[in-house]
Amino acid sequence: MNNTLEYIIPAVCGVIGIGIGIGFYAFWATQKLNSTTQRAKKVMEDADREVIAKRKELAIQVKEELYQTRARFEKETKEQRRELKNAEKRIRGREANIERKLNFLERRESKIQEKERHFKERERRFEQKEEQMRGLLDKQQIKLQQISGLSREEAKNILLASLREEAERSAGLLSRQIEAEARDKAEKEARKIITLAIQRYASDQVSEITVSTVSLPNDEMKGRIIGREGRNIRAFQAATGVDIIVDDTPEVVVLSGFDPVRREIARVSLKKLISDGRIHPPRIEEIVKKSGQEIERTIREAGERAAFDVGVHGLKPDLIKILGRLRFRTSYGQNVLSHSREVAFIMGIMASELHLDIQTAKKIGLLHDIGKAVDHEVEGPHAQIGANLAKKYGLPQVIVHAIAAHHGEVEPQSVFDVLGQAGDAISAARPGARSETMGGYIKRLEKLEELALSFHGVKKAYAIQAGREVRVMVEPDKVGDNETVHIARNISKRIEEEMDYPGQVKVTVLRETRAVEYAK
Repeated sequence: MNNTLEYIIPAVCGVIGIGIGIGFYAFWATQKLNSTTQRAKKVMEDADREVIAKRKELAIQVKEELYQTRARFEKETKEQRRELKNAEKRIRGREANIERKLNFLERRESKIQEKERHFKERERRFEQKEEQMRGLLDKQQIKLQQISGLSREEAKNILLASLREEAERSAGLLSRQIEAEARDKAEKEARKIITLAIQRYASDQVSEITVSTVSLPNDEMKGRIIGREGRNIRAFQAATGVDIIVDDTPEVVVLSGFDPVRREIARVSLKKLISDGRIHPPRIEEIVKKSGQEIERTIREAGERAAFDVGVHGLKPDLIKILGRLRFRTSYGQNVLSHSREVAFIMGIMASELHLDIQTAKKIGLLHDIGKAVDHEVEGPHAQIGANLAKKYGLPQVIVHAIAAHHGEVEPQSVFDVLGQAGDAISAARPGARSETMGGYIKRLEKLEELALSFHGVKKAYAIQAGREVRVMVEPDKVGDNETVHIARNISKRIEEEMDYPGQVKVTVLRETRAVEYAK
């Protein structure tokens, strides 16, 4: 029994404790719920008050914005009304001006109509007077014919001859004045451009000529070149197409050939054979073949270098190769490839001064003498041959025509044609640029003087400044001041048509009247 109570009492106490704990927790939970409910109620009340305040604030803002919008609208409306009133005033003013102008035009039109009627009346009276005058003139002409013994046609011819003579004198004087003014202006501008071009391209003076002689180490080498029964020299001439002239000149042989490229191949080949020492037909053919390949590479490189130097691009390889052949061509001692490169630079400078296409000008200058590379193979002047080559390789027509016209054989059609002629003349006329034999130089001077003396009224003629100017003296009693202009122009045309000369020739015609008296 006691043991049972020992177990029951603690259990009962535990149950009672649990019950008390549950009751305390229920009381605490109830208090906590009431407190939370009160706080939630308070939060709701605060939120309601805040919403009411926000609504009042928003209502105030809306009223303010509405007031400002209404104020802006009223201000803009007032401004628009004011502008409309001003526009209305201006329109009314314009209408008044238009009405005044219309009234003025109506009055002016009535006056014009009145004047037109007046002019018609005067025209009618003038026609009547003209008929009367025509009748009087006919009567006077009949009387004049009776008095002078000349018919009307004869008198007209005499009068026309007199008027023609006077007109020619006046035209000569006027043309001389116009030419003088134009020449002064053109010479100043041209001198400026040409001087700038020459100054900016100051190349070396060219004196290179194609080599046609080969030096030998000794005269015994001549026999080896000829070979037994002449087989070596025949093989060399057959392989190169160039003749070898072996004469009594010590330690020198001469190469003679019209084709400068072949002559260069022959020169290089002969020098290699002399250096190698083995001279026989198979060796000659081998060396000539290798030398030809070397010269072909040299030609191509020379053309590419020339195009690169002047800044010309886009040329076809075959045309570049033809251009390189000019390295072995000379004209009056001037290397044609160097001359072409120089003309390209000069034309490019002049084109830049005249605001033209510089690339087109440089291409014309570089290719203007391209025909000289093949003129020994094709019939015709080198300018036309060059134009045909340019057309064949697809260059523009302006370049083709400029190449054809650079010697005046074709009439110029564009400013590039004139630039080509000027650039070619500048390069050729530089001191030391070209050489000329003494015999040809003297003949050219004599031809200039002879040509000038062939004109009527020319008394004396002198070629000066190495043939770049001809001074012409005329007889003052046979040639008037105004006729000197025509003589100078005709002499210059004859020189252009009948003579070959580097650069240009200045023609100066002088007329001098001397009055001499003696005091006795």
